[in-house]
Amino acid sequence: MEEEYRIIDRYLMIRLPEEIDHRSCQEISRRADRMLLSSEVKDVVFDFSRTVFMDSSGVGVLAGRYRRVSCFGGRVYVANASRRIRKILKLSGLMKYLEFMEREENDEKRDQA
Repeated sequence: MEEEYRIIDRYLMIRLPEEIDHRSCQEISRRADRMLLSSEVKDVVFDFSRTVFMDSSGVGVLAGRYRRVSCFGGRVYVANASRRIRKILKLSGLMKYLEFMEREENDEKRDQA
């Protein structure tokens, strides 16, 4: 598992691993929560650029971080999500709580490659 965590300004940037499943989600949630509590972070950005698989536990990670930051006016952003990841987020109902940082046409180019 090679996720990366960085704080840039008041954003916690999390570059997610290739596979997001029950096993990896526990560590992602634990590390993200620790950083949210120990720094003055307001928003969270999940970078899906390396992610090719995500199950329902990944949806839980995003929902949990949304609940944690939204009560303080924070937001959760999604970057570089493939069409497949967007579909999972749409089916879960999370799309209305997340903000996307790129245009959808980037998905089409990446999915065609």
